[in-house]
Amino acid sequence: MTIDTLRKRYQAARQEHLFTFWSQLDPEEQASLATQLNALDIERVNRIYDKAIRSESGALSPTSLAATIEPLPKGASESVGTLVKDEEWRKIGLEAIARGEVGVLLMAGGQGTRLGSTDPKGCYDIGLPSHKSLFQYQAERIARLQSVAEVEARKPTGSVVIPWYVMTSGPTREATENFFKSNSYFGLDSKNVIIFEQGTLPCLADDGTVFLETPSRVAVAPDGNGGLYAATRSPISAVNKSYTVLSDLGTRKILYVHAYCVDNCLVRVADPVFLGYSIQKQADCAAKVVPKASPTESVGVVAYRDSKFSVVEYSEITKEQAERRDSETGELSFRAGNIANHFYTTAFLNQVEEFEEQLAFHIARKKIPHVDLKTKEVVRPSKPNGMKLEMFVFDVFPFTESFAVLEVARKEEFSPLKNAPGTGSDDPDTSRRDLLAQHKRFLENAGATVQEGVEIEISPLVSYAGEGLESIQGKIFTRSGSVENVEELDVLA
Repeated sequence: MTIDTLRKRYQAARQEHLFTFWSQLDPEEQASLATQLNALDIERVNRIYDKAIRSESGALSPTSLAATIEPLPKGASESVGTLVKDEEWRKIGLEAIARGEVGVLLMAGGQGTRLGSTDPKGCYDIGLPSHKSLFQYQAERIARLQSVAEVEARKPTGSVVIPWYVMTSGPTREATENFFKSNSYFGLDSKNVIIFEQGTLPCLADDGTVFLETPSRVAVAPDGNGGLYAATRSPISAVNKSYTVLSDLGTRKILYVHAYCVDNCLVRVADPVFLGYSIQKQADCAAKVVPKASPTESVGVVAYRDSKFSVVEYSEITKEQAERRDSETGELSFRAGNIANHFYTTAFLNQVEEFEEQLAFHIARKKIPHVDLKTKEVVRPSKPNGMKLEMFVFDVFPFTESFAVLEVARKEEFSPLKNAPGTGSDDPDTSRRDLLAQHKRFLENAGATVQEGVEIEISPLVSYAGEGLESIQGKIFTRSGSVENVEELDVLA
């Protein structure tokens, strides 16, 4: 596309100001800006902005006064904790894993800024005795689960593969790739770890005009964790435009995908119980939830919005709704806390493109540094001056034909890492505490005794969810430490 044609296109889209400094740029800068503007679907950006503004004002919003927000109806969800059911679901899930039908999609685009780190959050060490990163823990859970599936399905060692699709953002992709390479993919085969990048959208002023970050570069930001749907359709590399996450899932004949966020140290990656439950329910999409800790907990809940499954943010329900309790059980009516832990069929992921244009992006008001078009000076605002547009991973829920919800125990499966060290809530210390407390329960449930004050870290390569520890029955553990195999536990007894 010639520069004249490109300029006319942006004039028609009311974004011609992006050429303000064109004549002052050197040839390399002009080429860089032209490449960015050519790649940008500016007409789509305008449509997204218009829809987001109308949604925010209530014209399209499902959270408008006309919307009816209700708790999940009876029978819409089930809970773990019944041995027979849990074992049945686990068996179904492990069989699917053994057949090579399961993939894992990790949302890992965030940096550890709040944690005082510039690295991707998955590189973070929460202070365990082993000093393993979040990435390593999740990789080792995948490796262990592959082994468990092989043993239970009587398949050869190394024959079961759970491909791991790691979604990064622009700022974290290179660092994530380097971290995986320098750690030899934590023992996984590199061809089964597919690192890709979520998309971006321009940062906008309140009137919808696109900001310039520099005279030759448009200001952009990641498009939210819901950007994973478009990212699965985008080329993984510039070398092969037809190679995408969806094409790779198809080539591998993956039928089911488990998606989760990187910052939960207790996440059961490719959880066979959740997979089996969702498969048995013939769900095309499912959500794993935990009970809200209190009516005022700042967490979204899976609920009904206009008779469709949705995630309702804590700010969208009234105090009366938040405190309402079920007359039969005494539990909170709006209790299904969303933890960004989801199941999809690959068929559903392939269908998202058909209705994606119907989804309204969410507006996040932000302080956006930009170039002043009159003075060419960089402006660093002290208060929000514009917006970033985001889609959330749960925005597709209302479009599912068959949706399922599984409630799990918070202490076993959810300990998010959100806040700086020393905060006292959802920080590295609470993550470390919760993981080591779980490992203590693993030992005690296997028939061992752990003396007061003793902390033992069990590698995921030893046990995924407490299995494989039968040999320690009756032992008393008196020393702290971390173990990479069952035999090492003898040293701590």
